[in-house]
Amino acid sequence: MKYICEVCGYVYDPAVGDTEHGIAAGTKFEDLPADWVCPVCGVGKDQFKPAE
Repeated sequence: MKYICEVCGYVYDPAVGDTEHGIAAGTKFEDLPADWVCPVCGVGKDQFKPAE
């Protein structure tokens, strides 16, 4: 499932990951480190919601 940042609209796609920040493709949103932040605007995971 993809998750979208409610602040800037960035979409975290587990199939892609966030390789620029050390998050491998295939990493579920729930498995992201607690200190992971949106790579675009810098907000925390609590500012993300499941994408429809």
